[in-house]
Parts: sequence; C-alpha cells; structure tokens
Amino acid sequence: MDSKSLALQVRMKVLEMVHHANASHVGGAFSMADILAVLYNEVLTIDPQHPGDPHRDRFFLSKGHACSALYATLGLQGFFPLEQLDTYAMDGSMFLSHTSHKIPGVEISSGSLGHVLSIATGVAFAAKLKKTTFKVVCLVSDGELNEGSNWEPIMLAPQHKLDNLVLIIDYNKIQSLGFVKDVIDLEPLRAKFESFRWEVVEIDGHNHEEITDTVTTVSNNKNGIPKVIIAHTIKGKGVDYMENTILWHYRSPNIDLYNNALKQLGTT
Repeated sequence: MDSKSLALQVRMKVLEMVHHANASHVGGAFSMADILAVLYNEVLTIDPQHPGDPHRDRFFLSKGHACSALYATLGLQGFFPLEQLDTYAMDGSMFLSHTSHKIPGVEISSGSLGHVLSIATGVAFAAKLKKTTFKVVCLVSDGELNEGSNWEPIMLAPQHKLDNLVLIIDYNKIQSLGFVKDVIDLEPLRAKFESFRWEVVEIDGHNHEEITDTVTTVSNNKNGIPKVIIAHTIKGKGVDYMENTILWHYRSPNIDLYNNALKQLGTT
C-alpha cells in the first residue's frame, strides 16, 4: 500500500488497540502517523524479515508513550503477525504501553522522555567512526524538549559533524497537561537549533510528499551538519473531536467515541 493508505490503516489500528485496552495517548499517536508511514514506506531501509541486519537504517522513537502508532506501523509492514497487537497493553503482553525493544523492528525501549536523542547521537557517532552508511533518524515530541538532557546531544552532534543524524520533532504544540507555549514556550525553535549549528527545515508533518522529499534530501546531504526537521502536526489528526485538544493526550475512547472516530477515518 502507499504511505497515505498506510497512515490511515495505522490510525485505525491505533484506535482499535487503545479502545480495546482502555489505554491512552491516541492524540500523540495520530499526530505522528503520517511521519511513520512515510519513513517505513518510502525512506528507511529496513527488512521486516531481517530487522537486526547490521546495515539497516536505525529509527529511534523517543516519545515512547505513543508507541501504539509505531507498533501498528511495524505490524502492518510485516515485522510480526498483525494479530499480535490484540494483546496491546494487556497483562503478560510483549506490547507494553511504552515502546519495548523486545518487539521486532524496535531499536530501544523508550518512554522516559529526553533520553533517546542521546542514544541516537551515539549510534550516529559510532557509524561515523566505523565508516558505515546507514541513516539514523530520531523522532521526539515537542514537550520533551523541556528536558535538559536533549540539549547535550544537540550540542554534541554538530561538534562531531554528524550529518548522518536526522532529528524529527513532532511539533503538535500540546504536551501532557497543557499547550507547549503555556508550559515552557519553545519559540523561537528554529533559531535555537540554528544557533546550535544544525540545519533546520520546517514542514507540514501531514503532507506525505513533503515529508518524503525532505527526509530524503537532508539524509543525502553529507555536508558535515546534523539535520532537524520541525514537523508541524495536529494532535489527534483525523478525528475532529480529538484534534488540538489537550484531553486526548490521556483519554481513551468509549464505544460511542470509538465508532464515531472509525466513521470519520472512513470505515464502519
């Protein structure tokens, strides 16, 4: 399927998983669904049958609380039988409600915000030292940029000319308990990264062509500069009562809201 169809299937699967488990974080999963669909359908070189291939591209999800979207993407792309996701967030399941490295295709367990960019930067640095050519892509949330631990690798990456590192910010402008601008305003975000000597591109994080072209272009630009893509997104994208609403960081849809959302996403 193409990336747009994949993104729709990801949202529908996330909705099913979250509703079935009475779990949360559907809003943040929906905001990054298009980015994940493009990465796994158009950009990343990762074989679902050999997810541990040493030559694979590396994708790191830092916003591990929204793991349902990554699990759904991997399942739909054949990394594991899709029916395994029926156990999401259930007792005894491998599919924990924060990203687990036990799942084929997942590089690292995550969810403690602010840690994964450091790991991705270390992997990119190691790849440089070993003269390997795989891409390293790390997706973070906007709210977690409040964490000081992110700014250490942001300083380190340009120092070591890590042009094999691409950071994507899911800039949906809502974090757990409020709008980002009201909690700790990140602006001017572009200027911050430019002052830290990163190459910065801003995109519509729901425009598949723009995501594909941008990630491909910056990944191929070996100019000694790490790249950051500020992806402007909508929390809860695709379901009107979820969009741009703080409530849907944590809320789980009941049966009526679930059916409403399925209808909006184009199914019954």
